[in-house]
Amino acid sequence: MGMLLFAVIQEVGAGMTAPVQDTVQEGTKKMLSMWELIQYGGWAFMGPLFLMLALAAFILVERFLTINRASKEEGHFMFNIRDLIHDGKIEAALALCRKNGTPISRMVEKGINRIGRPLNDINAAIENVGKLEVSRLEKNIATLATISGSAPMIGFLGTVVGMVKVFFRISNEGNQIRVDILSEGMYQAMVTTVAGLIVGILAYISYNFLVARIEKVVYIMEARATEFMDLLHEPAV
Repeated sequence: MGMLLFAVIQEVGAGMTAPVQDTVQEGTKKMLSMWELIQYGGWAFMGPLFLMLALAAFILVERFLTINRASKEEGHFMFNIRDLIHDGKIEAALALCRKNGTPISRMVEKGINRIGRPLNDINAAIENVGKLEVSRLEKNIATLATISGSAPMIGFLGTVVGMVKVFFRISNEGNQIRVDILSEGMYQAMVTTVAGLIVGILAYISYNFLVARIEKVVYIMEARATEFMDLLHEPAV
């Protein structure tokens, strides 16, 4: 994600400098370094944007790994639970749930611990565990949403500040306006906008990707909770 941000901003910077460079010295090309881009954008704006980018990347990787582990199910887990419960091996069923160590197995474990109580109580206990597990999966997801909205705003703020600098220089220079005098403000205006939009877009895509993964896990959890409740009804049939 960081390399993408640098590559796009560098491309924009190269495009902005091309006309000036051609005027000054035809055939001479200059590539902006990462340090120069940050200087043009200003640390007050580029610093927070790069921190947001790093934070978004960390949350994406960490949440993806966590959600991926949560979605994994041991083969024939519910069939094994059904057989153990029908055989009266409650402790073995609990041990299997603990060994599995997923949100689904923790929901089933809570239901097994409530066997013998009214079915409504068992169902309520499973739902409570399910809600707790979902909240754990959604940890830091809201931060991505915040970054996706605030990063472009920081970029736009940098644009406004940069344009204020441009007009201030114009008012001071009068008729002696030169491109090199105005370039600093123009760079800040453009670079911060590009950086803010890139960080915001990447955070927005990451947020929606993770939300979709969580919804898939929630669907599986609901299906397994229903299977478990149906399992408890079987002996009475």
